[in-house]
Amino acid sequence: MITNCQHWRQTVSGIGIDELSKRLDPFDYPGREEVFKSWSMFFHKTDKKGRPVNIQFFGGLNLPELYKHITPEKHWEAIVVNADALTREILPAASRAAGHRVDHSFVIVDLKGFGISQFWQVKSLAQASFQISQDYFPETMGQLAIVNAPSSFTFIWSIIKPWLAKETVEKVDILGTNYRDILLRLIDAEDLPSVLGGNCTCSHAGGCDLSGAGPWMDERLARRASAMEGEKAAINGYSTPPTASSETDSSNTDVQENEAEQRHAL
Repeated sequence: MITNCQHWRQTVSGIGIDELSKRLDPFDYPGREEVFKSWSMFFHKTDKKGRPVNIQFFGGLNLPELYKHITPEKHWEAIVVNADALTREILPAASRAAGHRVDHSFVIVDLKGFGISQFWQVKSLAQASFQISQDYFPETMGQLAIVNAPSSFTFIWSIIKPWLAKETVEKVDILGTNYRDILLRLIDAEDLPSVLGGNCTCSHAGGCDLSGAGPWMDERLARRASAMEGEKAAINGYSTPPTASSETDSSNTDVQENEAEQRHAL
């Protein structure tokens, strides 16, 4: 498995995961807003244990419409870098914020408005997504809560369940529509998006889904502010005050001009 994982990391998308992550920022890439209209998948703050919360909405799923705006290949790459960001950036930042090691995420999948026809659209993509998560980022999911599961979910789950490792299945909670109190026992209201029963709206950042809010974004903003301060300091460094010698030269010039004026007056 280790050999397969190393091979995948070196060859995914023909350039390897390190280079792909440099080229495609999971928090800011072309077509991201269109992707989120169809399959919203984002990290948003942390739960009471300090685990980053990964939220996915499937109700608006419409891949034919999505692929008018972004290619299937680019969409898949966005899914891959989102998975890679968990171990590359999200968990380390969550650990630093919590003051202790955080190894797992808490995933919430909202199936409100999701039906059989949409499942057939996304079946292969979802299976591939589960596969890379289990094979190349194992044991990173601590808990999965499925909310607003439709009546058809029993059939859908019968297909999905065999894709998952036994250890993964044991972490799944199917909550239906009465999920708010359960989520609020796990996540503070100010950290849970209002659409899931919390108080957070991230209105300053275009909504919770697009905000990327969490310790990882706090660190990004801090690095950006530090870089801007460094640039300002570098620019100000070129605007140095006159040196003593230049001031002396200027003073001597003034004296010479005064002496010339006096001689002229005589």
